[in-house]
Parts: sequence; structure tokens; C-alpha cells
Amino acid sequence: MSALRKVLVVDDDPVVGESFNRVLTGKGYAVITAANGEEALAKLRDEKYDLVYTDLRMPGMDGLEVAERVKAKQPWTPVVIVTGYGSHTSEERAYAAGVSDFLNKPLSPEMIEDSAARALAHAPLPAPAAAAVAAAAVPEAAPAAARKPNVLKNMLLFLMAPFVGLVYAVLLPFVGIGMLAWVALKKEPKQATPAQPE
Repeated sequence: MSALRKVLVVDDDPVVGESFNRVLTGKGYAVITAANGEEALAKLRDEKYDLVYTDLRMPGMDGLEVAERVKAKQPWTPVVIVTGYGSHTSEERAYAAGVSDFLNKPLSPEMIEDSAARALAHAPLPAPAAAAVAAAAVPEAAPAAARKPNVLKNMLLFLMAPFVGLVYAVLLPFVGIGMLAWVALKKEPKQATPAQPE
């Protein structure tokens, strides 16, 4: 991986942030932590992140609200809920908010690494990047459409070239003779007509 992917881990337990840091740092990720939802949203306003992990239960703003707010402002940013208190209702609400995954604690290093890879692999492009990709694709399509008539025109010219050359070869002597005659007539002095006796 050439550039580090920035991951924001939101959890009131600093041990969780350390676990993510230990697992993901060696795999090409830069892990940044936030202790609560408000701090996470402030960090998301200031910098771009490729992925957000958030605990479900936190003092103040819970992880579902963090996920909903992130997806409302930056729908292309994948969010993964991490919890030790998961329920079917909270899982349904999380997926309805657009989260990429819902993980139950305790997490193994493989679970963390796999969930990051899955979330990033299926993440949509950010709006500016998607527009740039679409704009880059349009010029590619236009020349392809424009090339088709050019190919047809070139083939037609290629097939006609021998006949055009033949016409020039046949007509050139006549054109040359005609031009010489025309030049000769122009240079010939006009002879004065003799005066008629009255």
C-alpha cells in the first residue's frame, strides 16, 4: 500500500484504540483515536478519514448516532460499529444508517484486519473523486466514437487513391498541353490588321 489509510477509532476505552493501533499500523494504516462522539465529529470536520470504527455504547453520543452523522455528511466514508452489547435492534438500526459492518467484542486481530479490508474494498468513491472519475471517463468515450468515422474515411481514401492517381496520370499530359497552349496564345503579339482603302 503506497499511502497510509487513515482510520478513526472512536471508543471511550483507550485499550480498544491501542488494540486497533497495534493491529493496523503495520498493515499500512494510520490509526487516530477519539474518546467520544463529539471529539470524533470534530476530527472528521478537520481531516479526511478513510474508515471510522465506533463503539456502540459511549457516554454522551452513542456509536449509532456517530454512524448516522458520519453517513449523513460523508456517505462515502465506511463506518464499522464495534460493541460488546450488540442486539438485533441496534444491528438493524446500524445497517439502516449505512454502516459497513457490525462487530461484536472481543475482537481478534484477524477480525480487525479483515473488517478494515472489507469496508475499504466496498467503500464508494467520495463525491469529488466520483465526479473526477466520471469526467475522466467521458473524454475516453468521445474519441472512441469520433474515431469510427475517421477510420471509415481513411479506408475510403486508401481505396480511392489508386484511381485518383490514375486520373491524374491520364489527365496530366492534356492539362500540361492545354496550359502551354494558353500561355503561348497569351504571349503571341496581336498583328495589326491592314487598313482598308476607302
